[in-house]
Amino acid sequence: MNEILILGGTGKTGSRVARRLLEAGHGVRTASRTHGDVRFDLGEPSTWAVALDGIAAVYVLEPEVQGTEEGQRRIPRFVDAAAAAGVRRVVLLTAAGVDANETHHLWRAEQAVKNSGLEWTIVRPTWFAQNFSEDFWLPGILDGSLVLPVGDGATAFVDAEDIADVIVAALTHEGHNGQAYVLTGPRAISFAEAVDLIGEATGRTIRHVDISPDAFIQAQIANSVPAHTAELLTRIYTGIRDGDAADICDGTQRALGRKPGAFEDYVSAAAAAGAWGTR
Repeated sequence: MNEILILGGTGKTGSRVARRLLEAGHGVRTASRTHGDVRFDLGEPSTWAVALDGIAAVYVLEPEVQGTEEGQRRIPRFVDAAAAAGVRRVVLLTAAGVDANETHHLWRAEQAVKNSGLEWTIVRPTWFAQNFSEDFWLPGILDGSLVLPVGDGATAFVDAEDIADVIVAALTHEGHNGQAYVLTGPRAISFAEAVDLIGEATGRTIRHVDISPDAFIQAQIANSVPAHTAELLTRIYTGIRDGDAADICDGTQRALGRKPGAFEDYVSAAAAAGAWGTR
């Protein structure tokens, strides 16, 4: 396999994938709006050709919550450009449940990959455990109060390290063509239990505070989130409240031949690394 392009190469999954590939001796090109090997933006097709030059395989993800019609066309257009540039293999990151929901903002992306004529693998993780330690929910954890409209809904949080292992396998090994892997952790837990585990590991008091969907939307809009994005994100969160994220799936076992990592192990490792130190 020749050089591998990693979109979002400095992000949560992309950085992990790139590191694994480099350690294994593969040629890697990271693409990002900032700090990657090449500047790349899904919203600017003029940045695609340089990123795709000489690439044999590509890891694709949508870095934004794209609820708009135009936003949903970005990945399909990029996949067409990748095929025209000579790419042979594509691994696409979406989310659990996309295949069963034609209104999902990533449904068109999956269809584009499946119909591209390329070797393809789709990776559909549930909610990342690292959301507690690296971005979305970290401010709430540090403040001691995570406010989300998820009620007592349970989620089988998946470790991003497992996601990266599956993506690397699909990019570099045979046997993954035409496969879609739904990735979850080994058990589903509520947000209250998740923050309790983090609190135990850090010696801090952290709580989950439930909020109504309408109140959450208004809070997001007050923080300059576009209304359509706030509404889309809230629908995803209320899916957790309704039990849509509690399923346990065998994607990691199928792809790697091993069980996924436990949330408790993620918490121990993140706490040891200082993920929840003081601001």
